[in-house]
Amino acid sequence: MYRAAASLKALKRHAGDTRVCGTAARFASTSIAKRSSGGFFSWLTGEKSSQLPPLDFPLPDVTIPSPLPDYIEPGKTKITTLPNGVKIASETSVNPVASIGVYVDSGSIYETPASFGASHLLERMASKAQQTGSHLMGYTYDALKTYMPEMVEVLIDCVRNPAFLDWEVKEQLQKVKAEIGEAANNPQGLLLEALHSAGYSGALANPLIAPESAINRLNSSILEEFIAENYTASRIVLAASGVDHDELVSIAEPLLSDLPKVARIDEPKSVYTGGEYRCQADSSKTHLAVAFEVPGGWLKEKDAMTLTVLQMLMGGGGSFSAGGPGKGMYSRLYRRVLNEFQQIESFSAFNSVYNNTGIFGIHATTGSDFVNKAVDLAARELLAVTSPGQVDQVELDRAKASTKSAVLMNLESRMVVSEDIGRQILTYGERKPIEHFLKVVDEVTLKDITSLTEKIISSPLTMASWGDVLHVPSYESVSRKFRSS
Repeated sequence: MYRAAASLKALKRHAGDTRVCGTAARFASTSIAKRSSGGFFSWLTGEKSSQLPPLDFPLPDVTIPSPLPDYIEPGKTKITTLPNGVKIASETSVNPVASIGVYVDSGSIYETPASFGASHLLERMASKAQQTGSHLMGYTYDALKTYMPEMVEVLIDCVRNPAFLDWEVKEQLQKVKAEIGEAANNPQGLLLEALHSAGYSGALANPLIAPESAINRLNSSILEEFIAENYTASRIVLAASGVDHDELVSIAEPLLSDLPKVARIDEPKSVYTGGEYRCQADSSKTHLAVAFEVPGGWLKEKDAMTLTVLQMLMGGGGSFSAGGPGKGMYSRLYRRVLNEFQQIESFSAFNSVYNNTGIFGIHATTGSDFVNKAVDLAARELLAVTSPGQVDQVELDRAKASTKSAVLMNLESRMVVSEDIGRQILTYGERKPIEHFLKVVDEVTLKDITSLTEKIISSPLTMASWGDVLHVPSYESVSRKFRSS
C-alpha cells in the first residue's frame, strides 16, 4: 500500500495534474502508442530507446560460456591393484568436488568377546570414520579436487597411524556409553540389533552397539591389536569419485605400497537359526518385528535385487508422513494396512543384506491392545505375496520403477558413488556398471517375487518386541501362522 501510494504521488507531481488516475492512464497509453517517446522505462531512466541494446544481443567484451551438453557419458571405474593387494579405484566426473574414502573389510563380525565394541569406539576415535555396518569400516573426505593430495594423505594416515592416547580413549568411551544410554530412544534400531542377536549364531550375532560391560574392558591396546589384525592390505580399498585415476594412484601408491602383503582371511561364519527377543520397557506402545532369512545375500545377486523390488512393493511407513503427503501411499502396506487400521502408528517392510545372508521382515508400532491384530496383518501381507494373482503387473511395474529411481538418485551423490565403488570391490572384486543392476531389476517377474517370498518365509521365524510386550503372542503361535500356509 505505501509503495503504491508513493508511486501515484510521484506520477501526480510529474504531470502537474490532480487527476491522478487519469494522468496515470494517459502516461501508460502514451508510452505504448508512441515509440518516439522512448516508452515508460526510457522515461524512468532518462535515456532514449535507441540507446538501449536489445535484450537478445550479446553485451560487448563479455564471453558467453558454452552451453552444458544434454548428456554426459558416465565415467568408467578404473581399478589398480598394488603388489601387496591394496586396491585403488576411481571414477571421473565433471564435478569440481571430489569424494575420497578408504574402505576396510572389517566391522563387528570380526570382533571377539574380548574386543566387542571396538568398531563402535573406532568410529568415534577417527575424525572422519563411519561404521557403515557389520562388514565395513569407512573413512571419507569430501573437498575440492585441488586438495586431493591432502585428502589422500589425511585419510591414509587415519587408517595406518591412529594415535590412541589414553585420555582420548577414555573421553570417547564416555561418549559411547552416553550413546548406549540413549539407544532406548530408537526402538527400531534396538529391534534390528535384537533380530540379529536372536536370529543368528556366530559373527552376525555380535552387537553393533556393545553392552556397557564390554565397553568398560576396551582400551588403547585392544584397539591397536584390532587394527593390526584387520586393517591389512588385501582388505583395503581406496575409492574416489571425481578424480583423475592416474593422479590418484601416483599420490596414494607411495603411502600404501609398504603395507605388508597378508593373505586375506575368510569371513567369520554366521548361521541363521531363528529365535525370539522380547524386552518389557516403560512405554505405552509395542514395537514388534518379524523377520526371516534371505539366503545367499549380495553374492546371490538376482535374489538380492528381487528382494529390493519386493521391499519397494511392500513399502509401508507411518501414520504421519514427515516427507509430505502422499509419500509411499501406493505401496501395499500403506494401502492395505495403514489406511485401514488407525490403531497402527507405523507398519513397514525392511531388509538387511550382507555378503552371504540377510534378513527380511515387517516392523510394526501399535498399542499393546492391538498387537495381536498387527501380527495377523503382518502374516497376512507376507503370505499374500506368495499367492499367484495377489500382486498384479501394475504394482510390480510401479515397484520396479521406484527401485530404479531410488538407485539412480542415490548415485547422484558423489559420496554414495565413492562408497558404492568401495563396497562392490570388497564384495565382488570389481565394480559392476549401474546399467547391469537396472537390467536385473527390469527382468524381475511376478513369479520371481512369489518364489523368493516363499523361500524367505520357509526359513525359521525371528521375532523381536520392545515396550509393552504383555500382549505379544508367543513365538510358537506366530510361527504357526506361516507354517499353516
